[in-house]
Amino acid sequence: MQNPNEDTEWNDVLRAKGIIPPKETEISEEQIVNMIEETIQNKQAEKEKQLSELDLDGLDELEDEEDEAVLQEYRRRRIAEIKRLAEKPRFGEVKEVSGQDYVQEVNKAGEGIWVVIHLYKQGIQECALLNQHIRQLAAKFPYTKFLKAMAQTCIPNYPERNLPSVFVYYEGDMKKQFVGPLELRGTALTCDELEYILGQVGAVDTKIKEDPKPKIKDKLFTDLGCNDW
Repeated sequence: MQNPNEDTEWNDVLRAKGIIPPKETEISEEQIVNMIEETIQNKQAEKEKQLSELDLDGLDELEDEEDEAVLQEYRRRRIAEIKRLAEKPRFGEVKEVSGQDYVQEVNKAGEGIWVVIHLYKQGIQECALLNQHIRQLAAKFPYTKFLKAMAQTCIPNYPERNLPSVFVYYEGDMKKQFVGPLELRGTALTCDELEYILGQVGAVDTKIKEDPKPKIKDKLFTDLGCNDW
C-alpha cells in the first residue's frame, strides 16, 4: 500500500481531490526554538500585565509571597544539607593506628571522607606539637578523620629526618603530603597555620582564607627604616 505521506504526483492528485488528508507539516528545530521563545515572551507579558493592574497593597502582598517562596526554598536546601551532614560519619578525636590498620582506616575510609594522618616519633618536639594541633582540629572538624601513627609501625625504616610527616587522603587517594619539619614550619607552627594548610588542600572546611603565618621583614630594611618594603 502506498504511503500517503510520500511526495509523489499521485499523492498530490489525491490530496487535491480530498481523498487523502494533507501531508503533515514537518517542524524544524529552529521553529521549535521560536515557539518556545514566543511562549516565554507571552507568559512574561501576561505576568507584567497582571503586575501593572495591582495596587500598592496588592504589590506588597505579592512581595510577601515572593519572600515566603524564597524562605521556603532556603529552608528546603538547609534541611537537605543538615540531613546530608547527619548521614556522614563523625569522628571528633584523633585515633592511634598501626601499620596493619592503615589500609582499613585510611584507604578504605569511605566515600566523601577526608583523612589526615600524622606519622610521628616520641621525643621529637615538632611531632609533639603536631599531635597537640591535630587533637584540637579533630574536635573542631568532626567530619574529617584525624589519625596518628608511630612511623616505624607503619613504614619500617622510615627516615627520622622526614618526621613529622602528614599525609592527606580523600576517598582513599593521597591528595597531599607534608614531609619533614621544614614543610611543616618547625616548632613555630601554630594551630591556625595547620588549619589553613589543611584547608588549602580541602581536608577541612576552614574559614581561614589567608595564611596566618607572621610576615617577617628583612631585618636590614627594618633597621634602615624602610617599612614599605
